[in-house]
Amino acid sequence: MSAPIALRCALAAGLALASPLLWASSLPVPVDAKVVDQRPSVEQERIYPMGPLRKISGRPRVENKVESRGQVSSVTYELPVERTAREAFTSAREALQQAGGYPLFWCQGRDCGEASIWANDVFANARLNGGDEQQAFILLRRSAEQADTLVALYSVTRGNRRAYLHVEEFVAASPLGDLLPTAATVLREMRDTGKLDYPDLAAPNADWATLLARSLNLDSTLRASLSGAKAEDWRQALIKAGVRSARLETGDAPTDGLHLELIR
Repeated sequence: MSAPIALRCALAAGLALASPLLWASSLPVPVDAKVVDQRPSVEQERIYPMGPLRKISGRPRVENKVESRGQVSSVTYELPVERTAREAFTSAREALQQAGGYPLFWCQGRDCGEASIWANDVFANARLNGGDEQQAFILLRRSAEQADTLVALYSVTRGNRRAYLHVEEFVAASPLGDLLPTAATVLREMRDTGKLDYPDLAAPNADWATLLARSLNLDSTLRASLSGAKAEDWRQALIKAGVRSARLETGDAPTDGLHLELIR
């Protein structure tokens, strides 16, 4: 789905080190970082990309997106010279997921598209103009009672080697409904963390089963164990959706909903 991008803002996140000051999103603040841009909560229409950004006929385009109206707030940090953008991004992402949330879209480097579009058209923040290879973006959805809250993280390193972490929280004014991650994002998360946690997925869901099967089949060498009260039901649903049975086992990891873990 193509659509012009007209977005702005960002907000707190960072390195999970030391005894961090926690912000409203329960994110640790980057150690020794400097706030260079902060925007209080305002109501606005927001569009979040769920694909690489390109310009067609001079206008930003994205294949897929999340679009809604709600409260948006943000903070941008300039990181100290001893910290890299990748470190800050990884620590903030891990903190978010540990607090209860799962990625809808996750890209790194050139897979995100043109960095100038992210800086100027998505976040309206010239400080974030960096190299296409030096960027990372993730859009996460909170779980349970916070399921209508999204958090976006964007990190980038500029040509002068200054690194920035930009975070934005969006609280939708109306229910976001069903939002599925991209298959490539699910695969990236599995490879990076070795596991997936979906506390809201107690019983098998046809759309999610199709998505998880598609993600697993992007790399036919992967094997996984499934844990949860309905683990065997999920296993059968994934087999029905096209995953070879030999690639799936049931596990006993304590979990709410569905826990999927790669078998190394």
